[in-house]
Amino acid sequence: MGLKLYKSLSEESLIKACREQDQRAQRLLYERFAPVMYPLCLRYVKEVSEAEDVMITGFMKAFDKIDTFSGKGSLAGWLRKIMINQALGHLRKNKTMYLEVDLDSADYRLNISQSYDHLEAADMMKLVQALPLGYRTVFNLYAIEGYSHKEIGELLGISESTSKSQLSRARGLLQKQIMKDEESITPKVRKT
Repeated sequence: MGLKLYKSLSEESLIKACREQDQRAQRLLYERFAPVMYPLCLRYVKEVSEAEDVMITGFMKAFDKIDTFSGKGSLAGWLRKIMINQALGHLRKNKTMYLEVDLDSADYRLNISQSYDHLEAADMMKLVQALPLGYRTVFNLYAIEGYSHKEIGELLGISESTSKSQLSRARGLLQKQIMKDEESITPKVRKT
């Protein structure tokens, strides 16, 4: 098959070629999905080189397990799960995930201002990246990936209430940072 023919492969044909361990098809699958999977990995693993390693290892696992992809759901969704699990495994392996818990001070009722409405996605992701690791991980899993607190607890080996506490604290920190950023942008009006 010529290179142009590979680039025009349908997703179904690409999966079939990857199942046959066709390296050009694997490269094309990587090229198609890496631009989406890298930012996903970077949301969990803060260091650029580590996020790249997580993504590459995730793709290697995907190529090894491509036979398990049933075709139910999207290939992108299947790859997302692999990347998330790889990132969480990386965090566990490196023992860098310290989840702080103070259930008494957790506020589950959050007053979210209109501040979120004007934020650009890139700005919001910078704020999320600045969160402590445990908060960031739970926030990503819940707010971005759509996992329930029960699922997060199972993935991270924590209780549902710990997941809720981490999310509440993450939101609180984000809200404080947004308000702080707004105050620095909004001109101060002096009374005369």
